[in-house]
Amino acid sequence: MATVMQRIVKPKTQAAKRGLEVRAPKLEENDKVAMFIKGGHTSETITQVLKELYLLKKPNAITFKRKNIMRPFDDQSSIEFFSQKNDSSLFLFGSHSKKRPNNLVLGRLYDHHVLDMVELGVTHFRSMQDFPTEKIAMGTKPCLVFEGEAFEQDHKHRRLKNMLIDFFRGVKANNVRLQGLEHVLQFTALDGKVMVRSYKVLLKKSGSRTPRVELSEIGPALDLEVRRTRLASDDLYKKACKKPKKGKPKKVKNVKTDVFGAKMGRVHMERQDFSKLQTRKMKGLKRQAPSDKENAKKAKTESSEPSAQET
Repeated sequence: MATVMQRIVKPKTQAAKRGLEVRAPKLEENDKVAMFIKGGHTSETITQVLKELYLLKKPNAITFKRKNIMRPFDDQSSIEFFSQKNDSSLFLFGSHSKKRPNNLVLGRLYDHHVLDMVELGVTHFRSMQDFPTEKIAMGTKPCLVFEGEAFEQDHKHRRLKNMLIDFFRGVKANNVRLQGLEHVLQFTALDGKVMVRSYKVLLKKSGSRTPRVELSEIGPALDLEVRRTRLASDDLYKKACKKPKKGKPKKVKNVKTDVFGAKMGRVHMERQDFSKLQTRKMKGLKRQAPSDKENAKKAKTESSEPSAQET
């Protein structure tokens, strides 16, 4: 039986070492990068859809200007090669044919191997140019809104919802201020279709501290129908979602953290003699001479101690 040995890559330069460290698995992964791939035959609609979704995904996006003849559901080797070369875990493939017009394939990869794929057909499309409104800045983190019972009840739609969150979630943010919430992406599942709408958030005066919120549609607007799916098994999906255990931090003596996350330290000092403490020269803090009672008590204690000859 032949054995396959895995090649261990050893960096020869510091730049190569830093590159391997960036691609190495981590407890908190890097922001996911998406590849936008144009097939061998595309229509004007698919070309424009890829271009505008690429603008929404920037800067974590890579577009392929040349056409690539591939069929993701038949052979995934080309996508896996591009994924490893560009260090990306998401892809959107666009094509057009008589059997499947205006076709999109949304997918993600695990360990540079295809994990999930969903084929979507574009039945309706309105470009950003059809909405004469002010657009948002590039790289704005969107607020994702999902509506429809299918996203909670149907297994395919639940997995599609998870893929859409992975695709459009943007950079990880622990805190978001109200003025920074500028973009809303709405996904509605209705009658077997998924409708995608993009809005800009407008904060207007309301006469109180809380502003009046209005939504202005900025495009693109898409109506998608689910065609084919290739979803990972439950075991593989759990393996892909599994997080490595956190290593126990090295315990530091006399240091602890309170419930608010503040680090508290304990310092051990020798016993202080407050009689020798230097204070400000004030009448109220002036040292007083020992009284007769204190002198008698001190002499009594000294006389009670046994001498060296007695012991």
